[in-house]
Amino acid sequence: MAAKQTEGKITALYERLSRDDELAGDSNSIINQKAYLEGYARQQGYENLVHYTDDGYSGGNFDRPAWKRLIADIEADKVAHVLVKDMSRIGRDYLQTGFYTEVMFRQYHVHFVAIANSVDSNDQNSNEFAPFLNVMNEWYLRDLSRKQQAAFRTKGESGKPLTNIAIYGYKKDPNDKNHWLIDEEAAEVVRRIYRLTIDGKTPFEITTILYNERIETPAAYHARHGTGLWKYKTDIPHPYSWNERTVKDILSKAEYAGDTVNFRTRKESYKDKQSVANPKENWMIFKDTHEAIVDRETWELVQKLIKTPRRVDTIGEANPLTGLVFCADCGAKMYNHRTRGDVEKKKYPSDTYDCSTYNLSFRKKEPVCSKHRITTKALRVLILETIKAACASAIKDKAKFLDDVRSASQLRQKEAVKDAKRKLNKSRRRINELDGIIKKLYESYAVGKITEERFDSLLADYESEQKELTAFVTETEQQLSTFEEDTARAEQFLALAKKYTDFSELTTPMINEFIDKIFVHAPYYIDGERMQDVDIYLNFIGQFEIPEPELGEEEIKRQEQLKKKRIYERELYQKIKSGEHVVGKNFEVKCWECGKTFISKSTNAKFCCVKCRNKNYNRKRWQKHKEQKQNNN
Repeated sequence: MAAKQTEGKITALYERLSRDDELAGDSNSIINQKAYLEGYARQQGYENLVHYTDDGYSGGNFDRPAWKRLIADIEADKVAHVLVKDMSRIGRDYLQTGFYTEVMFRQYHVHFVAIANSVDSNDQNSNEFAPFLNVMNEWYLRDLSRKQQAAFRTKGESGKPLTNIAIYGYKKDPNDKNHWLIDEEAAEVVRRIYRLTIDGKTPFEITTILYNERIETPAAYHARHGTGLWKYKTDIPHPYSWNERTVKDILSKAEYAGDTVNFRTRKESYKDKQSVANPKENWMIFKDTHEAIVDRETWELVQKLIKTPRRVDTIGEANPLTGLVFCADCGAKMYNHRTRGDVEKKKYPSDTYDCSTYNLSFRKKEPVCSKHRITTKALRVLILETIKAACASAIKDKAKFLDDVRSASQLRQKEAVKDAKRKLNKSRRRINELDGIIKKLYESYAVGKITEERFDSLLADYESEQKELTAFVTETEQQLSTFEEDTARAEQFLALAKKYTDFSELTTPMINEFIDKIFVHAPYYIDGERMQDVDIYLNFIGQFEIPEPELGEEEIKRQEQLKKKRIYERELYQKIKSGEHVVGKNFEVKCWECGKTFISKSTNAKFCCVKCRNKNYNRKRWQKHKEQKQNNN
């Protein structure tokens, strides 16, 4: 039925083609749609023809540029007629399609025609079947989505990557689009990000380094190579502005260790545009499907580091021991307490670790644990000595080191393995029992012995228990398998030890690569001396005991002198504390030569007179001369 052209208004010819519609052949192509609509418009005498074309857009939603422009022109009262090839070109969501064709177009007095379906808004008889067409179009979209999801699931379960493009650092194999190859240019950046993390840099610090060195972001890099969301853009905004989220994303992806991870996200409905995160238990991980950019040990180490954020303090330093020091009694983390001092002379006048449980309970006036205080300086010295001794032992005698690691591991794991096997057998028996219980439950429900509500409640409880036990069995089996890998772990430690040649200073990379955890015990006293045990666990080999050094005569004498000095200082402190000695008054000091007590203004005074000082000096000089003469002979 011909209709008159409204003066000054346009006739909108709307064409849409999705990727799925391309499979239907040439009849649905944009060129054919345009020719079809123009022929009909001229036949009906319509003028001012304007095309609105959405090429490559799905009918499942209405977020399409040409459609939005058409709606804006309708609302501006510029459109007299809207022509489409068929109802499915408008969309496949029957509710929204019905809103536009039955409500909005009528509201703005727009004449609508779907040519192939014989739908004309000016002919009431033709509109009766339009709602059914909309429903059929949505059913088609839903059925198509279901088939696509099934194919998508099959592909993902086969271990093939589901991403349209390879992630940053990889590229698709020209001979096999489901296989990734390393893109060396981007892979070098990925390796550097992992190395900087091990060196103690935070994600924010890494973004600053990459920006200053003018390294392209992954989005800008993909755009330059004609892939990604910006592949058609020539001018990329802020190509060097890395953000922390991008760095964290690179650090967390198991793909860089050679794995394929599928089903990280999902869509609740085929109508949804945005994906939602999938729980980790629903992910599917396929090991060693492509070449790794970083080795497995490096990736696992970085996962451990990023779990415990290391915040930068007011001086601009992050504490590398964060998350590694624990109380040996209650198992809680130990908190670092530092006071800020003169940055140039002494950064931290006070720098100690205390048990967090003690601090929290102390505030509540309910003591639970003791302080376990230890200075950071002493802790770092112990860590360095442990690393140095372990590396020296591994490199000096490899065979003996491997035997020591195996024997020590067996002693520690003997009871743990026994307990784990007992719990594993018990859990397996319970899982089998639950299978029988669930079977009997179904039989009871089938014959009407229990109600449907009772059946659903019991079934949910039993299945929940069975799921937890199955997860426990899987985890325990993995633990038992790791008990048999002592030799491999010792070899890994040996390879790590050979990387380092300078042990003069404890660095952040050394802490991150060598240290697994540290347990600090409560202090105790022997003959007035404060003693404290510290258990240091190294990566790959566990706890390592530093062998007791053999002390020479000079070192023994030095230790005895230091001990006497500490005893004297403690006694003096107790006198000051009790009021027996007032600060500022003279001290009673014992002469190191004759043993007499004399009065001095300083505790550093050693001799009562010049005669004793010279006598002591001459004797030591003679002893030294005598020792040198004996050594020469």
